[in-house]
Amino acid sequence: MNYYLTVLKKYAQFSGRARRAEYWYFTLFSVIISIILAIIDAAIGGKALRSIYSLAVLLPSIAVGVRRMHDVDKSGWFILIPFYNLVLACTNGTPGDNEYGADPKGGTGFGASDYQKPYDINPA
Repeated sequence: MNYYLTVLKKYAQFSGRARRAEYWYFTLFSVIISIILAIIDAAIGGKALRSIYSLAVLLPSIAVGVRRMHDVDKSGWFILIPFYNLVLACTNGTPGDNEYGADPKGGTGFGASDYQKPYDINPA
């Protein structure tokens, strides 16, 4: 639940990086809340609760998706590519810093000690 609240606190922050756990726990809790609201809506015969919740989490969902793409060292626009964005969302983030910010794991993830940044092809 902490990851869910973290995403909501970063409501419209598109810069930086998001760990897999942050992205997937937010997705999990959003689906659970949507199902609960759908059951309540069915019981009272409406669609208002589910619709309001969907609109409320639309921007944070996009923001955490963009930050997740940044974690795998891709542009946020990759969330628009079907299936490939799912592969990227499941991929471990780039160990260490990348052009989008510091490693959210603090450089302690799997393979971080073996990671070497690529050399610049056109050194100045």
